[in-house]
Amino acid sequence: MSKSAAQHIANGLPVSLRTVLIVAGGVMLTTLSAKIQIPFWPVPMNLQTMAVMGFAIGFGPRLAVAIFAAYLAAGAYGLPVFAGAPERGIGIAYLIGPTGGYLAGMLAASWMTGVLGAGRGLIGRTGAMLVGIAVIYGLGIAWLALYIPFGQLLMKGILPFVLADLVKIGIVAAGASLASGIRRPANPVG
Repeated sequence: MSKSAAQHIANGLPVSLRTVLIVAGGVMLTTLSAKIQIPFWPVPMNLQTMAVMGFAIGFGPRLAVAIFAAYLAAGAYGLPVFAGAPERGIGIAYLIGPTGGYLAGMLAASWMTGVLGAGRGLIGRTGAMLVGIAVIYGLGIAWLALYIPFGQLLMKGILPFVLADLVKIGIVAAGASLASGIRRPANPVG
């Protein structure tokens, strides 16, 4: 057996198992982040955007999208993974409710933030997360407009969340910088 064939066999299963474990763990953390919330209507305020940004910056676009797509699939199936579920509904009914656009935005932001932040430093990652938040807000209020008057969109769909989201971006950016500093010694020897 050639060395590359042996490497492929040796690396094939663990990478697949690793990916499954990362996605499953990511879904659990996303669920937990959705459940830690400040009661708010029509869209709850929680830590979900921090999880989405963290996965996109930490794992890149493919895994971040896989995590959030699996999370959405679990919720669509009826598992109470969403913020406020089961009290605010479950399954497809929840997905087409007022928060549906934000959830779609988080899926898009998982990819966009991961792509734009890949291989970047602190400023690049922070910029990527700001773009990701803009995508979430854009899709979120576009869908929310089906539920509340146009004149209330900014006051109910964006402004209450901006400061908290900026703090979450700062936490993820700082965490990513610390993590990259741990992986790379400041003064490598030899």
